[in-house]
Amino acid sequence: MFNVNDIKNGMTIEDEGLIYQVIEFSHVKPGKGAAFVKMKLKNLRTGATLEKTYNSSVKLAKANIQRKPMQYLYQAGDSYSFMDMTTYEQVELSGAQIGDDLKYLKENLEVSLIYYGDELIGLNLPEKIAYKIVKSEPAVKGNTSQGALKDAELENGMTIKVPLFIGEGEDVLVSTKDGKYVSRA
Repeated sequence: MFNVNDIKNGMTIEDEGLIYQVIEFSHVKPGKGAAFVKMKLKNLRTGATLEKTYNSSVKLAKANIQRKPMQYLYQAGDSYSFMDMTTYEQVELSGAQIGDDLKYLKENLEVSLIYYGDELIGLNLPEKIAYKIVKSEPAVKGNTSQGALKDAELENGMTIKVPLFIGEGEDVLVSTKDGKYVSRA
């Protein structure tokens, strides 16, 4: 148990039988009344985000989460196979367990599987992943206003906006937080 005032981004907490990861928080001290902490939380079982407000005197339980490094191997139907990098043990997750992160998976990608005790509750992707551009329009001369972007299709089927100077066959880094172009790989 710890005081809600000691909260930090990225911490995992248990509240009302649910497991949350703190995305962001803010301490609020109104002119009148008691101080409180406003938090944006991600439910680690469902992936849903919500906002909660706690009185500053509340005590919360820390959720003991373990992260195991794994490598994505392949998909078979709605089953996605991952291999433990040290024991070579294989684990399967369903598409529902992975959720929106499915679009970022590619063979041999290293991820972390998240465990709460013996319960497998999901996966953690790297912040940025490199993909090859398989299709993009050539830059049009004169279409170079500041920050001009064009559509590019990646090897995993996603379409993102990239700067005009990026061409087919190039590797680019994509953020897994918002699905946007970061830089060349």
